[in-house]
Amino acid sequence: MNNPWVIDNLNILLRLLLSMLLGGLIGWERERSNHAAGLRTHILVCLGSTLIMLLSIYGFSDFVAEVNVRVDPARLATAVITGIGFLGAGTILFTGKSITGLTTAASIWVVGAVGLAIGAGFYFPAIVSTLLILMNLVVFNKLEERYIRGSKLHLITIHASNAPGLLDGISAMLKDEGCVIRKLIVNERSVIPYGELQPAIPGVEISLQVLSNRKFNPVELATRVREMGGVTMVSAE
Repeated sequence: MNNPWVIDNLNILLRLLLSMLLGGLIGWERERSNHAAGLRTHILVCLGSTLIMLLSIYGFSDFVAEVNVRVDPARLATAVITGIGFLGAGTILFTGKSITGLTTAASIWVVGAVGLAIGAGFYFPAIVSTLLILMNLVVFNKLEERYIRGSKLHLITIHASNAPGLLDGISAMLKDEGCVIRKLIVNERSVIPYGELQPAIPGVEISLQVLSNRKFNPVELATRVREMGGVTMVSAE
């Protein structure tokens, strides 16, 4: 192309299809890992970023030769980066024990950057970046889980009667499991038997936030807690 402000339909189609392919590859990995933003979301973000970049560079080519008109191809691109930040924030969740979705939010942001690169004709950086992104999401994730896995915070909720020594037993059991109690909340609660004219049964609700270095097995932990006397309900996540 001799004129940098003009692009033909074939090149437009090529860039849009490439953005759909690269965004789909990253979105497929997120979809396979069962994250909030998956295949279609990443395709739409990458495709939209490419289209906006094409519009920013070539959409106003008729006004380039006009007097007192300054064309800035990067103006719309900066707005894309800001807008994707709001979209990524929607994938970040605070579950009460930890924050999740940061990696997916980052993948949406970087997919937008890939789309902008494709729209500007930077094919090689866009393809290489996609490969590096997939390496980070797939390979580095497995390496992190296997070799540099840090302590993770887990939430445990127990309903039980006022059995003597219950807290001591739970504390000893968690210590055996390699867990460290970071937060403990004990609330008094009463259970009224359904359909029976009996007084309420006094009990407690115990909420614990624990750090575990080992592989956390909620089924095994719940089974051990249920073996303690007076326990009526266990929730572990």
